[in-house]
Amino acid sequence: MAKRDLFKCFKPSPEIIRLAVMLYIRFPLSLRNVEDLLHERSIEIGHEIVRFWWRRFGPMFASEIRKRRIEAMRSSRWRRHLDEIFEKINGERHCLWRAVDHEGEVLERFVTKKRDNQAALKFLKKTVKKHGRSDALVTDKLCSYGGAQKEIGAADRQETGGWLSNRAENSHLPCRRRERAMHRFQRMRSLQMFASVHASVYHHFNQKRGLSSRDIFQANRAAALAEWRGLYAA
Repeated sequence: MAKRDLFKCFKPSPEIIRLAVMLYIRFPLSLRNVEDLLHERSIEIGHEIVRFWWRRFGPMFASEIRKRRIEAMRSSRWRRHLDEIFEKINGERHCLWRAVDHEGEVLERFVTKKRDNQAALKFLKKTVKKHGRSDALVTDKLCSYGGAQKEIGAADRQETGGWLSNRAENSHLPCRRRERAMHRFQRMRSLQMFASVHASVYHHFNQKRGLSSRDIFQANRAAALAEWRGLYAA
């Protein structure tokens, strides 16, 4: 069965659309910054078109990336780090829950209005359903985690400690940098969608320069870019 053409109703080429979406999601750029970068390449596209493209194609691209990595992600069961950060949406404080594997890749993101046992339980059930159980769950000392893990039968696998949660804390930094360029979010749905798309795209291109030689880094970077250009290719 042939894969449907997502770009058949659009005048610009798929390569231009993929480039615009990658620039906006991967780097801490505003819509107008992306417009200027495309103009430098003789591509005349307005910033509202870039907004439309990332909202339409960003979730599709992220979903395709997750499908290709799902088996590797499900096998990452050694240790899972759970953490949450506060986000302001129209002056109201919301909670962004995140599950990170032992290599620092964000597995799951979940936005709630409250930070209580019910929200933590819903987040844990969603993570376990999609990625399976892990050998250990590293959390901070929030009491909601303890109650939620008892509900799913994982209380004996909980680990707490200041330095143990550093991996989850550091995983927030790319999203925070990206958020500042967007001047925050207006709706929970927008935050949930962007957090999900950003995590998949960012980690697709994040090759961890300091952990490999220059030759290996260049090969991995080229492979990631080639895979991106092949998303929904005809």
